[in-house]
Amino acid sequence: MLSKNYLVVIPGVILAFVLYTLSQGFNNIIGIELLGYDKSPISTAMIAILLGMIFGNIFKVRDGFQKGLDFTREYILKFGIICLGIQLKPFEFLSFGKIAIPLIVICIISVLVIIKLLIKKLKIPTRMAYLISIGSTVCGTTAIMATAPVIKANKNEVSYAIANITLFGILSMLIYPYFANFYFDNEPLLIGLFLGTSIHETSQVAAAGLIYEQQFNSPETLNIATVTKLIRNTFLIIMIPLFAFLYNRGKTKEKNYSILSIFPYFVLGFVGMIILRNIGDHFFVSNIDYNWNETINAIKFLSKIFLTMAMAAIGLSTNLKDIKNMGYKPFIVGFIAMLTVGIVCIITIETYLKFFI
Repeated sequence: MLSKNYLVVIPGVILAFVLYTLSQGFNNIIGIELLGYDKSPISTAMIAILLGMIFGNIFKVRDGFQKGLDFTREYILKFGIICLGIQLKPFEFLSFGKIAIPLIVICIISVLVIIKLLIKKLKIPTRMAYLISIGSTVCGTTAIMATAPVIKANKNEVSYAIANITLFGILSMLIYPYFANFYFDNEPLLIGLFLGTSIHETSQVAAAGLIYEQQFNSPETLNIATVTKLIRNTFLIIMIPLFAFLYNRGKTKEKNYSILSIFPYFVLGFVGMIILRNIGDHFFVSNIDYNWNETINAIKFLSKIFLTMAMAAIGLSTNLKDIKNMGYKPFIVGFIAMLTVGIVCIITIETYLKFFI
């Protein structure tokens, strides 16, 4: 029975891998063969999600592929993020974690205040506003799905919020790497902090970091963006109980609510990979161990494959009709939330540079 459950995910996983392979092929043809670069200036991750969106909306994805695509988005994505930890050199993450946490807190508070004002101005349902705000400030779809039960959101409200977050997340994922390179003058720390704080989904942050790495040859930016986003994800532990309290004040408390059920455990795997890199560097780097370096490169390569497969799966699962049918009010709230996070992030970074550097 267990093996049968695993077998049902194979078609969708294979489909995601095929799109990864096609994306890599298109990338090589366009960037190397046609444009003449030694290394393609085009991102494989960006091609994968765009191909996925095109195929997924032109051809109906059969039910037999859906479980595998869900598995790819849910688990292979996390495997890819875990493997990213191998890129972090000893204590590298500590240098920006102390900057990332205040930045994240300021952005969360700012968005919550703005959306609170918009609820009355646009007459947005409170539950919808809560879902959009937590999706914009913490970790996108995961945060929405985790929050929905504790505020008793219905299916339509959840679908609206997810479509909203997906739309603006993809938009920021495709635009912000280029904007950040221009605005922050190719500074990896600042760009990584901006990408990790201002883009909604973990997968979208990973894609934006991957786009930046492939476009501007900066793996450090990908590392910083990923760690910043993972730090941001842990705020679920605070935000879910807070939203449950705010919504359920004076109402029946949610008895089935559990903080442990929404904790992003894959963060522990990411940290474990950082520790592995630290231990390996300590024992092998001084001797320039070839096998250790090859192991690091292999894990890095796996990470990029897994993340690009996840991008393809996300593209295949993005329904443009659902996004079109959202209605303009949630659209306005989502757009303002995206702008608020981005602008507050820039202002906070500029303030940090002015007074603390």
